[in-house]
Amino acid sequence: MSALRYYVQTMGCQMNVHDSDRMGDALRAHGWTETSGPEDADLVVFNTCSVREKAEQKLRSELGKLAPLKKAKPELVVAVAGCVAQQEGEKLLGRNPHLDLVIGPDNIPELPRLALDQRNGALPTARTVFDYDAPQFLAAQPSAIEPTRAPVSAFVTTMKGCDERCSFCIVPYTRGSERYRPSAEIIAEVQAWVSAGVREITLLGQTVDSFRDDALPPPASDDPDETQFPELLRAIAREVPALARLRYTSPHPRHLTASLIAAHRDLPVLAAHVHMPVQSGSNRILKRMIRRYTREEYLDRISRLRGAVPGLTLSSDFIVGFPGETDADFEETLALVAEAGFTSLFAFKYSPRPFTPALKLGDDVTEEKKSERLQRLLAQVEAQQSAHLATVVGTEVSVLVEGLSKTAADGTLTSYQGRTSRNEIVHIPDCGRALIGEVVRVQVTEAFRHSLRGDIHPSEISRLAPKSSERRTKRSLALVPAPTAG
Repeated sequence: MSALRYYVQTMGCQMNVHDSDRMGDALRAHGWTETSGPEDADLVVFNTCSVREKAEQKLRSELGKLAPLKKAKPELVVAVAGCVAQQEGEKLLGRNPHLDLVIGPDNIPELPRLALDQRNGALPTARTVFDYDAPQFLAAQPSAIEPTRAPVSAFVTTMKGCDERCSFCIVPYTRGSERYRPSAEIIAEVQAWVSAGVREITLLGQTVDSFRDDALPPPASDDPDETQFPELLRAIAREVPALARLRYTSPHPRHLTASLIAAHRDLPVLAAHVHMPVQSGSNRILKRMIRRYTREEYLDRISRLRGAVPGLTLSSDFIVGFPGETDADFEETLALVAEAGFTSLFAFKYSPRPFTPALKLGDDVTEEKKSERLQRLLAQVEAQQSAHLATVVGTEVSVLVEGLSKTAADGTLTSYQGRTSRNEIVHIPDCGRALIGEVVRVQVTEAFRHSLRGDIHPSEISRLAPKSSERRTKRSLALVPAPTAG
């Protein structure tokens, strides 16, 4: 009997990507094999995000496309996982007659058993139970990866859930209250990834810098916003010295405290880039969003961070058209973007989400106004990014090469792509050497709209292996910080 085959389609943030990877781990451990599309699968899983309505619309579309395949292959198991699954539960089954299984984020370990139950004739099932009593954190299995196939970057989860209760956000409902993974487990997984050949780790959490673990030293002060996240960063740097770069997403500005700023100052392994969501530049809107900081506090904290790490770059998340947002409020957002000097950002039009306090505020900003504001915001940050990239031309930067960039019409490799510690994308012409996974010195020669081009420093060539022994073929999983609940 041939192995059962699965296909997972991911919709959403890095947490969803991480969860999809763990689904694959769980299924392969039970004899399943991955396939490249739903047509060849015995199990199709849509792993969903519900932070914005557009993702739910995409799920409805994808489920509709799958109906003919399900009719032709009645034994095919169709499942919805992730935040929409947690949000809608059994209601999804009622609305989609060809859907077999609904499974929440905390129930991923049960996926292989539940999928087999469906193949054996079980009734459609919704399993969306939070694991508050005994939190489970699914670890990757880096030891099972072939050394030449190890990704350049990997995600490691540190916590799940969120206690912030921002008025626009559905994550506390779909992911539950905060639960923290033991720091020893986190460090062990980081070490396992590095031993397998990974160079960069991104720590994941809905509010990653709220992390707490009694096994770590207590917060350095009585500041209520202090957490043990800085101690976790120090422990990783100390226990896994071979790690080339460490990033994290998505933090909350409240926890950008003196201790976290000091960690950035003291730990060279921390990337010189932070994604720090702010959502709005208007104090009035921030209050309606229940963000629990002011624009002045936000700007003060990132200013102190930049003072500790000269040259550090910042990106952020914004919502435009939040209920009650006036033209004056939006102008304050544009002013904050300029003052903060963001080099990139994720911005979205407000969309009402079920179970969120913001529903009581209405949705009084027109779609036309939201679109206009979004375009103005994106245009401003693009101009800031271009101006920043222009200043890098002529300098020497260290680039972690993540994968192939461009090939010629005949399939010949012409360039590689990587990122600096400051998250700048750099294209490097092929030099006949194996570059993927290497940290190389590059002289920047040209700036484009969103990236740079440069040549490897001549002194680097001799230490690099010939291209025929390329270390990896997989691209990094952590190229761009996607928006999360922060």
